[in-house]
Amino acid sequence: MNDLNIVFAGSPQFAAQILADLFDSPCSPIAVYTQPDRRQGRGRRLAPNPVKSLALEHHVAIEQPVSLRNNRAVERLEAYQPDLFVVAAYGLILPPAILAVPTYGCLNVHASLLPRWRGAAPIERAIMAGDTETGVCIMKMEEGLDTGPVYARSVTPINEPADPTALAKQLACSATPLLLDILTQYALCKADPTNPPPKHTQQSGCGITYAAKITAADRNPDWHMPAQLTARKVQALSARQPVRVTVDQTTLQLLTASAATMSSTDQPPGTILQFDKTGLYIQCATSVLQVSQLKVEKGKGTVLSASAAFNGYADLLAPGKLFHPLSSNPLGSTHQGA
Repeated sequence: MNDLNIVFAGSPQFAAQILADLFDSPCSPIAVYTQPDRRQGRGRRLAPNPVKSLALEHHVAIEQPVSLRNNRAVERLEAYQPDLFVVAAYGLILPPAILAVPTYGCLNVHASLLPRWRGAAPIERAIMAGDTETGVCIMKMEEGLDTGPVYARSVTPINEPADPTALAKQLACSATPLLLDILTQYALCKADPTNPPPKHTQQSGCGITYAAKITAADRNPDWHMPAQLTARKVQALSARQPVRVTVDQTTLQLLTASAATMSSTDQPPGTILQFDKTGLYIQCATSVLQVSQLKVEKGKGTVLSASAAFNGYADLLAPGKLFHPLSSNPLGSTHQGA
């Protein structure tokens, strides 16, 4: 098995979980590709992502190209003489010249049940859509966006309230045995070319959806939507790009939310109806959102339960005030209810 040259590519924690499992198996990669270091935290210092941190611990070669669309990138990959290029939430498009380098091609560990949620943000989009299940697919990569044939898949239920961090870990863990089985079959194929490569199946042409990349616009709540839909958005984005709002020129991140049992009112959508130790209650279209965990972007900016937030910010979040999207921060953001 060790003579199968595997190069791995990924960036977030989802990919790091899969990489950790590969390091603990006979299929340890000889090199790791990952996104360049990004500035993080209040000090805006360059910091490695989870995949790079793990690769450093295991002392394997690390590549962090800004793009793969150049001859230099192709030459660097060719130098590793890869049999397989395994990709999991890498963040860069693999052009045809890169796809052609590995002997047996490129595999993608994709966090959805293809062809549903092809694209960049399958976990978040599945939660936002209210899907009751998702999963992982091990796919052979081709030029199209997540269009390649699928070797294996595993189904995972989505429970409400959905936790994207926990769900991503579940999906990564469920992907490992599928991936290792496929890698084992390719190793046997390399050792003896008379052994057949693993089988795969073309994706269905029905039920195709696209998981567009999360943008700044996605982070704004639409208070004219039902509370349940807003709650799903809050839950889906809580891990990496939380929903944000402003009140009295102060920015808040909404981290945990659900549709409240409280009766709807005739207050304008976005109005704070009630704030106590059980939650922050906000008027939506014809229902009420209950926020039970949030972060106020001032001071230490720590994550607060509703009880802790009430102890420190009862005046800031007083009933009658109106939330605004981050792109709009007007003066005098208080609304007096009728």
